[in-house]
Amino acid sequence: MYKVLIIDDEEPVREAIKILGDWKGLGVGEVLEATDGRSGLAMLKEHKPDVVIVDMKMPEMNGVEFLQIVEREYPDLFTIVVSGYNDFEFTRQAIRSKVVDYLLKPVNRQDLNQGLRKALDVLKAKRQSESEFINRNIALNMSLPKLKEKMYVSIIEGTFKKQTNEAFLPLIGADDPSKRFNVAAVRILNLDEVRTSLFHNDIDLLHFAAANVINEIGTDSVQCFSFVNPKQEREMVAVYTMTDGNEQDLAFSSLHLMKRAAAALGELLRIRIAAGIGFPCGDALGIAESYEAAKAALSGIDLLKLNGTAIAPYTAERSSAREGFSIAGRMAQIRSALEAGHIHQAKTVLGEFTKKIKAGEAFGLGDAERIVQEFIVLLNDAALELGVPQDKLPSGERGLRAAGVSTDYGSFEQFEGLINRILEFYGAQIRQSAATVRSFQVSDIKEYIDRHYFEDIKISMFTERYFLSREYLMKLFKQQYGYGIHEYVQKVRMDKAKELLNDSNLKIQEISEMLGYKDKNYFSKAFRNYYSISPTEYRMKHTSG
Repeated sequence: MYKVLIIDDEEPVREAIKILGDWKGLGVGEVLEATDGRSGLAMLKEHKPDVVIVDMKMPEMNGVEFLQIVEREYPDLFTIVVSGYNDFEFTRQAIRSKVVDYLLKPVNRQDLNQGLRKALDVLKAKRQSESEFINRNIALNMSLPKLKEKMYVSIIEGTFKKQTNEAFLPLIGADDPSKRFNVAAVRILNLDEVRTSLFHNDIDLLHFAAANVINEIGTDSVQCFSFVNPKQEREMVAVYTMTDGNEQDLAFSSLHLMKRAAAALGELLRIRIAAGIGFPCGDALGIAESYEAAKAALSGIDLLKLNGTAIAPYTAERSSAREGFSIAGRMAQIRSALEAGHIHQAKTVLGEFTKKIKAGEAFGLGDAERIVQEFIVLLNDAALELGVPQDKLPSGERGLRAAGVSTDYGSFEQFEGLINRILEFYGAQIRQSAATVRSFQVSDIKEYIDRHYFEDIKISMFTERYFLSREYLMKLFKQQYGYGIHEYVQKVRMDKAKELLNDSNLKIQEISEMLGYKDKNYFSKAFRNYYSISPTEYRMKHTSG
C-alpha cells in the first residue's frame, strides 16, 4: 500500500482532495496532511510518503521553496503541484523539479486521479525494477561462493581449462600475478557425533557452519575460502590466498590460521579436526599440487599418537612411501568364522590384526582410511557370497552411516572400535541371511530340475526366487548332492536320454527336442561327451537283438 501527503494551508482544499481521490482503487492505504511547507518537510522525514501533493502558495514555506529542498534532499520523491495561480515562476519551478503533474484549482476528480495514477504507476514500475535488480544481486551473491567452489574443485580434479574460463579467473584472484595460493585438507574426525548432537542430522548445515568458522579466521593480508569435498563429506578443503607477499609468509600464515580455526571449531561447534597443509604456489593451477601435498600431510598424521586435533605441514619425508598394512590376508579366517556364526572368533582374528598395527612404529590416517575402505569392500563380497541380498548391503562409509553405523575415529582406539562395528554389522547381516536360508530347502531346486529338465534352466532363476547369491546356492547344492546345479541338469537330461533312446519308435531329433535341445547335432555332441558314445551307437548297442 502507498502513502500520500497533502500539503496545503487551506483545509477545504485538503478535504476536497481527500474526497476526490480514488485511494482504494489506486492502492493508497494512508493519506497524510500538512498545513505548510515546513511542517510538510517534517512529515516527509517522519512518514516517508510515496507521493506529495503540494500547494504552491502557502505561509511559512511556499511550494517553490519546498520543491527546491525536495529536489536536493529527496530527488526520487514523486510530487504533484496544485496552484490557484497561473504564475510563470511557479510553473518554471515545477518543471525544474520534475513534478509528475501540475493541477490548477479547483482540482477536479479526473485530473487528480490521472496525476496520482501516473505517479504511482511510475513508482510501481521503479520498485519492480529495483526488486528485480536486488533479487538478481542476491542470487548472484549467493551463487558466487558455489561458482568459486566449482572452480577450485575443477582445478583440483584437473578439469579446469584456463583459456576457456578466463572470464571467471578474477573470482579467485587468478588474474592477479601477485596472488599466492595454499591449500589445507581438513578431516572432520567426529562428523557423525556432531551431526546428530548439534545439527539434527543436517549434514549441509554442519558443512556450512564449519566453512563459516574456517573462513572467518583470517587476517588483512591472508583470506580463506573453504568448502566440502564433493566426493567425501568428511573432508573439507580450505584455500588460503595472499596478495603481495612471499610464499614463506603464506606457508607460515596458513599453518597458524588453521590452528586457530581448529581451536574455534572445537570451542564453537565441538568439531575436532585433523588437517594437512600443502605448499604455496603463485599460479592458480598449482592449487592441484598443493592439495595433493596437503592430502599427503593429512594422511601421514600418526593415528597412534593422535589425541584431539592435529595440524601437519607438508614435508618430503612425510610424503615418502611406507609399507602399509592390509587386512586381506586375514579375510579367509574372518569369513570362515562369520559363515559358521562365530562372531567372537572373527573379532579375535581382527584383534590380532590391530595388535600387530599397534606394535608398529607409526600408523597414518591414510593407512586407517584405506583399511576401512578395504574391509568394507571385502566384507561386502563375502556377505554376497554367503547369501546376503545386495540391497541389504551398504555402499561405502556413507552407506554404513545411513545404516546407523558411526564411522567416526580420532584415535587408534576409536579406529579399533570402528572396524569392530563394521564387522558386527556384516556379521548380523550374514546371520539374518543364514536364518532365511535355513527355512529354504535345497531339495526344492533338485525337484524343480527333475520336473523341468527340458526347459532352459538358469541359476539366476533360483537366486532371484530365494534371494541368495549364485555362489552360495551352488555351494549348498553341491554339498548336498555332489553335483553343481548345471552338472545336475546335464545328468538328468543324459539319464533321460538313455531311457528315451531305448524306445526305437522315437527319432533322435524328437528325443533332442524332448530334452530341451533344439539342435540334434548339439544333443549328439553333448551325449558323446557325457557317455563317450554317440546316441546312434548307444541305440544300436542296446536295442539290437
